[in-house]
Amino acid sequence: MVNRYVIISPVRNEAKHLPGTISSLAAQTIIPAQWIVVDDGSTDGSRDLVRQAAERYSWIRLVQRQDRGARKPGTGVIEAFYDGYPQISTDWDFLVKLDGDVSFEPDYFERCLAKFAADPRLGIGGGTVCNLVNGQAVRESDIDPAFHVRGATKIYRLECWKAIGELLRAPGWDTLDELKANMLGWRTLTFSDIRLLHHKPAGSADGSWTNWVKNGRANYLVGYHPLFMTLKALRRIFHRPYIIQSAGLLVGFFGGYLKREPQVPDAELISYLRRQQLRKLTFQPSLWN
Repeated sequence: MVNRYVIISPVRNEAKHLPGTISSLAAQTIIPAQWIVVDDGSTDGSRDLVRQAAERYSWIRLVQRQDRGARKPGTGVIEAFYDGYPQISTDWDFLVKLDGDVSFEPDYFERCLAKFAADPRLGIGGGTVCNLVNGQAVRESDIDPAFHVRGATKIYRLECWKAIGELLRAPGWDTLDELKANMLGWRTLTFSDIRLLHHKPAGSADGSWTNWVKNGRANYLVGYHPLFMTLKALRRIFHRPYIIQSAGLLVGFFGGYLKREPQVPDAELISYLRRQQLRKLTFQPSLWN
């Protein structure tokens, strides 16, 4: 089984959780060929933690970025990722984008890579992201479609990575990559039987309202069908945070039209996405089924 993988982790002020990620990777049954940690202007000691780990493990490398003074949701993380990408100095079969606030079992990557070995058309995959609630691992989102792999843990097969091209440097990057992969004939999948813990729930750094507006804007940028988006938002009225989630999605999405923001400059991809969404709404097989 081919299993040589490299990891890039953009981190910003993750000193509280980064030791758990370091420990999890050091304990893996299959150690990464290289782990590049891009410190995106941390001010809390994250950089020193990575330096210390790099002294202990030769496969860890620190890349430093200047502090830009503020978070750039959805954009900063990919800018940091691409600062780390040229630093890869080894051949690889799988590229991993991994957050610096996660932890997982020692066989996490062994099990994930086995999924790829069993399915040659699997292009993007990753474990089920969970939060710790009252001592129990609870899925971070119970309404994501199976084809969606959350941004905290993304594993790209080399051939698929080359096919989909550069990641979008804006909110929605972790949806666009999967859509492009599926359009090109690859499969993308979250592994329901492989879990990892996300110790800082998605969007918590931005606040609930800002996070859901950002998500709505991301759906606009990648070209969601307005009818599909409206029904999606209405459905989420019944999910916490009640009302806020639905309203934020709609404000972010339709705000893109009001501001006439440019969408992804790929008419073929937007057409493919909307066909899939209309198939879902008319009870036909689609990515969402």
